[in-house]
Amino acid sequence: MADTVAFRLLVDDDVDAAAGLAVDEALMAGCARDADPPRPTLRLYTYRSHSALVGRYQSLAGELDLDRCRETGTGVGRRPTGGGAIVMGRDQLGVALIVPAPPRPPRQLLRELSAGVLAGLAGLGVPAEFGGKNDLLVNGRKIAGLGMYTDGSGAVLFHASVLADLDIDFMLQVLNIPAAKLARHGASAVAQRVTTVTRETGQRHSGAGIRSAIADGFTETLGVRLERGELTSAETAEAERLIHTRYADPEWLYPKAAAPDGTGTARFRSPDGPVRVFVAAQGSLIKSVLFTGDFTAPPDALTRLESTLRWQRLDPAAVERAVRESTGGTGTDGWHSPAEVVTAVLTAGARALEHATAHPHRATGSCYFPDTPSRDAE
Repeated sequence: MADTVAFRLLVDDDVDAAAGLAVDEALMAGCARDADPPRPTLRLYTYRSHSALVGRYQSLAGELDLDRCRETGTGVGRRPTGGGAIVMGRDQLGVALIVPAPPRPPRQLLRELSAGVLAGLAGLGVPAEFGGKNDLLVNGRKIAGLGMYTDGSGAVLFHASVLADLDIDFMLQVLNIPAAKLARHGASAVAQRVTTVTRETGQRHSGAGIRSAIADGFTETLGVRLERGELTSAETAEAERLIHTRYADPEWLYPKAAAPDGTGTARFRSPDGPVRVFVAAQGSLIKSVLFTGDFTAPPDALTRLESTLRWQRLDPAAVERAVRESTGGTGTDGWHSPAEVVTAVLTAGARALEHATAHPHRATGSCYFPDTPSRDAE
């Protein structure tokens, strides 16, 4: 190990929303093109219970129940990385890896940087894999969300939120997820789509409790040694500046939405009975899709289709292609007729666009569960 490259390891606990995000960005200066020598850093930390964080391109008012956040003392923040709304606290581990940006396509780089989390989870006895748009999955259930941000200086910030455990009932209080709140089995629908280290191992874990395993995973996959360190005075000053000028600044937290989101719903028949599809749309794009029905767990093809449809254009060709890809073009697992599924998705999408026009400030879901209108549109 004496000849291996050293990465700095930073450890923090109980950070608040603004400070947690500001420090991550402040660390990027250490990996800028003009940094000599560069200072690659792995930061493994937990947030104060609780913090609700939205992705870079989301709306706080749309994704979070801000009144409930205030009532429960839940901090709010906007990440520099993309992705969906999440709740962070002592039961989740935040991962921030800051390195000089290598010449890789973004998705390839995201996959490469996530290998440390995968190795760490494997060390805990949890076999996960890269899947969806930006998730780590265990048997199709999300156990970690991923994000990435590059700045103009040549540094890249990789983010991961790892679910050591998760209080789904609390999450449903502070995230704007009316589908889960109104559906008969809303909480169980969320539970079918996410999992935790606690659930997979049968042993109680916290964010801090899995930190060592995740650190070992990055040591293994990056081929580096980790040396405990602290923030420099310059990084501390930059983080303080970013708290006031960005992460706690109302203009960063509440920018004007470029386009309102909307949600719609429709039904189709499946071998397991009627299935309802919920579509959240942002302009002409499908933001998220959820299939619900009286099944113990969603059929694999429907789970794959939920992932495949995200950020596709809301047009027949794109939806038809997604349906074919979700079954490999050879089966109809999860439905009687592919045409019925395509029609249901497009119908729900059309209703979502109508809903966005009629209710431009309607809330629109999270990374776990898309939103639905307050009443079914049949």
